[in-house]
Amino acid sequence: MSQPHHHHHDHEHDQLDNETHHEKKSATWRRMTFALLLVLFALAAACLVQVRSGEAEVITRFGDPVRVILTPGLAWHLPTPIELSTPVDLRLRTTSSGLQDVGTKDGLRIIVQAYVVWQVKSDKEDVKRFMRAVQNKPSEAARQLRTFVGSALEATASSYNLSSLVNTDGSKVQINDFENKLRAQIEGSLLNTYGVRVVQVGIERLTLPVVTLTATVDRMRAERETIATQRTAEGKRQAAQIVSTAQKEARIITANAKVKAADIEAKSIVQAADIYGQAHKEAPQLYDLLRSLDTLSSIINGNTHLVLRTDAAPFKALIDGPANIKDGPVMLQNRSIKKQGTVQP
Repeated sequence: MSQPHHHHHDHEHDQLDNETHHEKKSATWRRMTFALLLVLFALAAACLVQVRSGEAEVITRFGDPVRVILTPGLAWHLPTPIELSTPVDLRLRTTSSGLQDVGTKDGLRIIVQAYVVWQVKSDKEDVKRFMRAVQNKPSEAARQLRTFVGSALEATASSYNLSSLVNTDGSKVQINDFENKLRAQIEGSLLNTYGVRVVQVGIERLTLPVVTLTATVDRMRAERETIATQRTAEGKRQAAQIVSTAQKEARIITANAKVKAADIEAKSIVQAADIYGQAHKEAPQLYDLLRSLDTLSSIINGNTHLVLRTDAAPFKALIDGPANIKDGPVMLQNRSIKKQGTVQP
């Protein structure tokens, strides 16, 4: 009876060992599956890259740019170290040239400072060009760009006289043209060499050294003196022309007035002669007496002392009076010599 019981106990022990082995095997598979998932997740994370707005992702294979991704979102590449992803900033940047001592066309020196607004062009080939040129270092790009701008400022300034850049007359200042020419000098080279697009170029400062400032002041003074001399000469010319025209008109007016006066005088003489003739015709003795009295009035004044014969004309009329007047009553007493004088016989 004891032998069957022992056999049953061995069977239960074997069954228990099988179940334990099966559980260990399941746990092993679960651990392996989890580890595999972790590896796959890590591999996927190493192969995925997120492209942000305003950036480009450059995929380099052993340091050489092989692919450029411009569209924002997720992208993939081969796992590190086979391929690496490097973000390139495509936003606008500003770089100043610093103060540059350059010469103008007329041999004077100026100190000028320009600024450049630039960005890496959103183009696959230009992004690669930027990566190869400066290894995606904006500071290095800015340094080399300053060198370009300094050389371009020297070349551009040599095409302009100082008076075209510094002048009190705003219509003569060509700063806009200077900026456009400066931009034309640099934008082609920067794009072809660095893949950089020039957005704007401007002059932020322009000053004069002491020697140039003195020469500029002297030139401005000479220009002002020349303008003043020209305006003074023009004023004198116009004044002389006005005086000449006025004198000419005055001579014409005076001549016309003299002609009119002469004409009036001639007419008055004729009229007076007619009146005298008519008076003489009507009363000859009265006419002679009145003419004698008019002559006395024109000769004698308040301080006149005459010693003349009274039996001669025209004083004879004072003694004899009118004789043989037949043309009518004449009141000689009503006529007096207005200019008083003393007559001594």
